[in-house]
Amino acid sequence: MTTPTPDSAARGTSTRPAESVVGFHHILSDDGTRLRAWTNDPTGRIDGPTVVLCNGLGTSPWTWPALLHADCGVRVVSWNHRGTGGSDRPGDPGRVGIEEFVEDALSVMDHFGVDRAVLMGWSMGVNTAFEMALRHPERVSGIFGVAGVPGDTFATMLGPLRLPHALARGITVGLSRVLRATGRVLSPVTTRLPVGGRAIAVLTHSGFMLPTPDNDLTARAVREFLSIPVEWYFHLALRTSEHARVSLSRVTVPVMLVAATYDVLAGARDMRSAADRLEDATYVELRASHFVQMERPDEVHSLLLGFLEELAG
Repeated sequence: MTTPTPDSAARGTSTRPAESVVGFHHILSDDGTRLRAWTNDPTGRIDGPTVVLCNGLGTSPWTWPALLHADCGVRVVSWNHRGTGGSDRPGDPGRVGIEEFVEDALSVMDHFGVDRAVLMGWSMGVNTAFEMALRHPERVSGIFGVAGVPGDTFATMLGPLRLPHALARGITVGLSRVLRATGRVLSPVTTRLPVGGRAIAVLTHSGFMLPTPDNDLTARAVREFLSIPVEWYFHLALRTSEHARVSLSRVTVPVMLVAATYDVLAGARDMRSAADRLEDATYVELRASHFVQMERPDEVHSLLLGFLEELAG
């Protein structure tokens, strides 16, 4: 394990000047895989509760602009997924599913001295959060889930099209297999794509993603994501597609689910259905895409703070 190494150039710019940097740590998960963990509070100046972020698959700190400020009121600890963002691939390439991500989350919590905390999940990270709540309820005090469902995620994709779950799963898993097989051809192109203002303007007007307040930070997040080889990313995706829907009757901690109306990667109707079946859940839907916390950062952050205040009360 190493001491934190703040990235002095990693200043978020959301809707106001950033005052904090991201600090990175190298830690070991239980199976010996070296992970690149991170926190938005490398100097210990943030005054607020600690939240464990189970991030979207292969994504980076730059996808959460509202958390990159010393006055954000939340101390975040997280990590980059296996084989992405400076984290090593495991010796066994099969150890990249949701169960392994739960192990990694526990290793991150232990490293940062966090005994119990709210888990904040985005996208596939919502699967990780719910699985951890089932396996290690003593470590979880609540779940704040953004644009994600508690298992069987691929069946909920293409939600706005209202396809039957079996058909949606067949299409998305099949496409992932094609991209994994052709990834070695595609990666030399995708990893070298120039990502600047013009590219972000096209992306954020494509319908897949909507405009964000900070194009520079969005560009950085996209560049980080595109650095992942296509074949490895879809290897990860296919392993996580095996994660079945969890038993919601066994989840007893408070939950808030923040869905996005135009989300094609995690259906809002399935998030609403999950909230209805949970013992203590609040459902909120915002007019946004899957990248809701980048498009409407202040609103999502306000919901997070309200959820944390409610738990503290």
